[in-house]
Amino acid sequence: MSSYYSHNPKFYISVDCIIFGFSKGELNLLLLKRNFEPAMGEWSLMGGFVQEYESLDDAAKRVLHQLTGLENVYMEQVGAFGEIERDPGERVISVAYYALININEYDKELVQKHNAYWANINQLPSLFFDHPKMVEQARELMKSKASNEPIGFNLLPELFTLSQLQALYEAIYGEALDKRNFRKRVAEMDFIEKTDEIDKSGSRRGAFLYKFNRKAYRKDPKFKL
Repeated sequence: MSSYYSHNPKFYISVDCIIFGFSKGELNLLLLKRNFEPAMGEWSLMGGFVQEYESLDDAAKRVLHQLTGLENVYMEQVGAFGEIERDPGERVISVAYYALININEYDKELVQKHNAYWANINQLPSLFFDHPKMVEQARELMKSKASNEPIGFNLLPELFTLSQLQALYEAIYGEALDKRNFRKRVAEMDFIEKTDEIDKSGSRRGAFLYKFNRKAYRKDPKFKL
């Protein structure tokens, strides 16, 4: 049995985290300005090698936690990337994950320590390795998933206005949505609840704040935005 394995090559396995946040009506991506080799000074995603004691999912959660300080974050595997020369240092096969976080909750000191910055998804700098391909595939996967499951609420604060909710889905889909039709669909979903609280940051009259009720969604998981 041992000879069967020993006669085959061994590769490094890594994970890369595509971390999305939402702020001021825009979708953002957390990127590193690399202060280590290879590619020092280049922009990249946050990544790390899978350790012997870890599953792929556990490695991705660890890397995310090391950068943001967050746990129990929504994450989904994007796919594996294994071009022979994708990493100039060694033969490395990477498995990419995307994560959705509330941009107000992460550990800012940790992010600064790793020399990481938020970048507008529509104005990204040139990324090293095959990271542009990872980001592109993650966006398509997120777009598809967000239309049928309420994953977008992971990017919002607990309380939000309908304008914020619409701006979020416009950012995810990359297109404008009809306000009247959007609010009609929201009104049909019992798990998007109107509260008595009002946000007056946008106008003197203010706008009612809403919340996502996960318990109610589990009872009737019909979602289409």
